[in-house]
Amino acid sequence: MRKKKKAASFSWFKLFLKLFLSVILLLFLFVGSIYVGLWGKLPSKEQLATLTQSKASIIFDRNKEVLGKVYVFDREPITYDQLPKHLIEALVSTEDTRYYEHNGVDEKSLLRVIFKTILLQQKSAGGGSTITQQLAKNAYGRKDFGRFGIVVNKIREIFIARRMEEVYSKEDILTKYLNTVPFPDNTYGIGSASRKFFNKKVSDLNLTEAATLIGSLKANYYYNPRLFPAQSKARRNTVLKQMVSYGTLSPDRAKIASLQPLVLDYQHLTDEQASAAYFREQVRLKAIKILDSIEKSTDQEYNLYHDGLKIYTTLDKTMQGIAEDVTKNHLAKLQGEFEQAYGNNAPWIVDKALRMKILKRSAVYKNLKNAGWNDTEIMDSLQQKRLMNLFSHQGDLVKEASIIDSIVDQAKLLHSGTLITDQFGAVRTWIGGVNFETFQYDHVAQSKRQVGSVFKPIVYTAALESGIDPCSYFPVRKYEYEEGWVPSNSSETKDPYLNISMKKALSRSVNTVAVQVFKETGLENVQELAYAMGIESTLPNVSSLALGTAELGILELSKAYSTYINKGKPATPYFIVRIETSDGTVLADFKPKTTKEEVISQTTRKVIIDMLQETVNKGTAKRLRTTYNLTNALAGKTGTTQNNKDAWFVGITPKLVAITWVGLDNYEIGFSSTAIGQGAYAALPVFGETYKELTQRKEYRSLTKVPFEQLTEKEQELVDCPDDKRDGLLKRLFTNPEKTKKYKKKKKGFLGLFGKKSEED
Repeated sequence: MRKKKKAASFSWFKLFLKLFLSVILLLFLFVGSIYVGLWGKLPSKEQLATLTQSKASIIFDRNKEVLGKVYVFDREPITYDQLPKHLIEALVSTEDTRYYEHNGVDEKSLLRVIFKTILLQQKSAGGGSTITQQLAKNAYGRKDFGRFGIVVNKIREIFIARRMEEVYSKEDILTKYLNTVPFPDNTYGIGSASRKFFNKKVSDLNLTEAATLIGSLKANYYYNPRLFPAQSKARRNTVLKQMVSYGTLSPDRAKIASLQPLVLDYQHLTDEQASAAYFREQVRLKAIKILDSIEKSTDQEYNLYHDGLKIYTTLDKTMQGIAEDVTKNHLAKLQGEFEQAYGNNAPWIVDKALRMKILKRSAVYKNLKNAGWNDTEIMDSLQQKRLMNLFSHQGDLVKEASIIDSIVDQAKLLHSGTLITDQFGAVRTWIGGVNFETFQYDHVAQSKRQVGSVFKPIVYTAALESGIDPCSYFPVRKYEYEEGWVPSNSSETKDPYLNISMKKALSRSVNTVAVQVFKETGLENVQELAYAMGIESTLPNVSSLALGTAELGILELSKAYSTYINKGKPATPYFIVRIETSDGTVLADFKPKTTKEEVISQTTRKVIIDMLQETVNKGTAKRLRTTYNLTNALAGKTGTTQNNKDAWFVGITPKLVAITWVGLDNYEIGFSSTAIGQGAYAALPVFGETYKELTQRKEYRSLTKVPFEQLTEKEQELVDCPDDKRDGLLKRLFTNPEKTKKYKKKKKGFLGLFGKKSEED
């Protein structure tokens, strides 16, 4: 029996030994498979020696001030000599106490990981990674290997860490680690974190600030000093205690530091909230296309998100800030007036069909519908109230609301788009909307709306180019046109026998005259010139085109209006000047792009400017003189569309073209009255307040103190005519002012009683 027991015990021992050796062999083969690259090739020493860290590309304004960054990781690389001693000591004391003793792997911590994290599956046991291993993870990331993921990735990082220690010094590894490690608020690298949370260079961080940032590495959301200051402060003090424990900080100094309040100087908002957000998004999209074209032509690949490129733009950061503040304040005031004018009869309140129409257009409704929900289920879900953050021009509101409430609330919001370019097309200011974080739709780059009377200068320009004399007179009375259409003026004249000059008609935006000028010029002539001046959208073949029924974008309008201050040559708006590598090598540069030939004569150009100056001095834009007290050389044109849906203003100075649109994204809703919905009230103030501020600043005198070109004596004669002429006695006797007659085109060359060219009834 005893022999049998011994034999059985020996058999069990042999079996255990075989199993143990088998496991060791399998582990050896498993580790070997990782080493030889079966789970992904490991970087060689040569590759590690040239390890580069992803760097954010920087966007600069025209004065080389930073506008923003383009990145996957928000990172600003720093060098070892920029790191304060107490920052390094805080890091080592907290993250890797034996850092200077090991060769990339801390065997004691590794054993803890093997037995607790891997074998016992204790997620709270800690990672056990050294700073070098964490650098390996930050630099090369982790791949998804399924259930073996944590084991494979840990072993890969061990091999990479060992090789890193052979290639780099301890100081180099610390520097690279601090440049790659993630801090709170999606911030990568100590350089960006220092600037974001304390508005300081890394070298200027004091002890408590350094300990705060190092403390956040344990859990960069939970210890975010902006979101959870109490937790962050407690973690900061833990870091200070660690420094005392490992002899890098005296107890007395730690006690004093731990009593200090947590004080942030959080300067950098998210990209969505920061200045020029819409513009920076357009720069990003354009830069990607440029880099793609470089790759196709040279086979050299550049990555906007990783290569630390420098993008120099035309934008003026100061001017942008002024215009954004003006827009914000104006819309806050206008939104209140807009809602007050409707009162309890607002369409978004009383029109149930409109509310449902708006709701059914929303993404959340469509998603639920596509998921198979019926209308009753959808409405029940969307009517549930919860605490929501709703955008408002007066400031975000946090209140109990349903998704339906939020959708309807957004439907009544006023939106705006503003573009200011110089005479050569360089963009100085770009405001695509009211809040990029909430509304990504760009009203400069994407939106097309009816333009109303801001199209009239193109009609009058075509008229002059076709030979119509600037001192021609046209009756203000209404006519019926072949389509059965009878346009009228927003404010009828009391004198039915009045004829007015082209200058007065344009400056007062008289609709009835604009259509007559359009008919005399010819549809094709107007369209042909509009396209030559830079209009790209298809123009409708209708007489109402004279009043701006075409839907156009701000960019094409800007190009068309640049013709008047750029010697008759349309200038295409552009905003990137050049793109450089991080070491200053120029990859691409851009110059102003204008047509080679003049598309209108110099005489026509100057006469139209003279007419549009009259708009500011005596016409629909005279608020620039009376309300804003601007004495500068100014020209402009207001625009208001049917049912007060769109308000426009185009401001023209000798050096700038400024275009502003104000309206609602929901086209079913317009302003309740022309009083607040007209371009002169809803859109003009953005230009008025912005230009008023620029005028007061010395640095902008080269823009604001420049006069328009003087008319020559001959050109002055062309526009030197009385504003009004009344019909003669005979015509008044035989004309019925109450009757709307059909319009007949003038006979060419006929000189009548009403000026250099007259009209037939």
